Amino acid sequence: MPSVEELYRNYGILADATEQVGQHKDAYQVILDGVKGGTKEKRLAAQFIPKFFKHFPELADSAINAQLDLCEDEDVSTLGGLFSQILQGEDIVRERAIKFLSTKLKTLPDEVLTKEVEELILTESKKVLEDVTGEEFVLFMKILSGLKSLQTVSGRQQLVELVAEQADLEQTFNPSDPDCVDRLLQCTRQAVPLFSKNVHSTRFVTYFCEQVLPNLGTLTTPVEGLDIQLEVLKLLAEMSSFCGDMEKLESNLRKLFDKLLEYMPLPPEEAENGENAGNEEPKLQFSYVECLLYSFHQLGRKLPDFLTAKLNAEKLKDFKIRLQYFARGLQVYIRQLRLALQGKTGEALKTEENKIKVVALKITNNINVLIKDLFHIPPSYKSTVTLSWKPVQKVEMGQKRATEDTTSGSPPKKSPAGPKRDARQIYNPPSGKYSSNLSNFNYEQRGAFRGSRGGRGWGARGNRSRGRLY
Repeated sequence: MPSVEELYRNYGILADATEQVGQHKDAYQVILDGVKGGTKEKRLAAQFIPKFFKHFPELADSAINAQLDLCEDEDVSTLGGLFSQILQGEDIVRERAIKFLSTKLKTLPDEVLTKEVEELILTESKKVLEDVTGEEFVLFMKILSGLKSLQTVSGRQQLVELVAEQADLEQTFNPSDPDCVDRLLQCTRQAVPLFSKNVHSTRFVTYFCEQVLPNLGTLTTPVEGLDIQLEVLKLLAEMSSFCGDMEKLESNLRKLFDKLLEYMPLPPEEAENGENAGNEEPKLQFSYVECLLYSFHQLGRKLPDFLTAKLNAEKLKDFKIRLQYFARGLQVYIRQLRLALQGKTGEALKTEENKIKVVALKITNNINVLIKDLFHIPPSYKSTVTLSWKPVQKVEMGQKRATEDTTSGSPPKKSPAGPKRDARQIYNPPSGKYSSNLSNFNYEQRGAFRGSRGGRGWGARGNRSRGRLY
């Protein structure tokens, strides 16, 4: 095994060789052999291996394996060498090093993965996050969110700030740039599980209200087949539950209200005989309205007199008419859905058609509960519902059971047809008849973005794009 002196001597040979460094294969091999020595030799090898890696392509596999061997050692200081590979290594080395890191940390015992080691991982990860692809970012968020020291409120807050930085929330949103849209969606998806009553989503919700909602209709989808507008609205709805004090609450609530009105049509005009004057009945876009109404209901709690004090009488009257018309359409569909699902259990509920109907019933029931709240005088914001794509939470003792009270006739709560947390489902029947127009989207980890963050960008290292892995 090479000694410390031999390692330094061979390092000097390589460093002094400049343009002819590739001719000193034997010197690099000595450095690779350093991983078999003692603690000091291993630390030096961890530092020296990545510096000359690119000059010896024929030793690439040996160099990668040597570096990974270091990481399997109980001396966690070798993690520094692994991060050197991530920061300086070639694409294949970087990729393998990141995946190895994510796997290794899960197996380290508590006595090894100390607070100091976790601090080292966080510090080094922040350096890496200055220049990552989207896929790498998702991997690092999983690594960091698994650290014990980041399970606390302050730790979760640190992670939210890291995600916010990656999302470029200080920059003006460009709805026509698919990479800008893609980055925001994936970053937000990483942030959502971190939010709680103590870790607020205010910064993200504000950005969505001010920058994204006004451009909802012009968003460029980053992947074919994705309902980008629904994806955005679902993320906003999930975040709205954890929004803290908002600086421009009234202004943002108005933006949300105006967008809600776009999806809550006025009833068609009637002829003198009481029949439809010939206009087609508008579509009731239930999935969109569930998200917008839920978000408005959550933020409205913070400014409960918005509808009565901030709107003029004519505007409020118009809103009540729209609510009433939508509620009438809801009742029709709820009756149809309950009738269609009546008596169905077990295997019968596992068919695609019935899965669609179960989701549709959840959506329409949620909207029904929220509309009833807004019809109160003054409007109420007390009811609680579970968003249709999220699992039902157990109700605490004393908590109002709003959702349960309005879903009589629906299948049992433990129905296998319930959607998974990340399912992206839409129910949007045309007015007047039942439709099974439902699509599933699983957007999480749909790959990397392209961008210009440093030299690497989201989805590309340097100028070599990795593309999206949808």
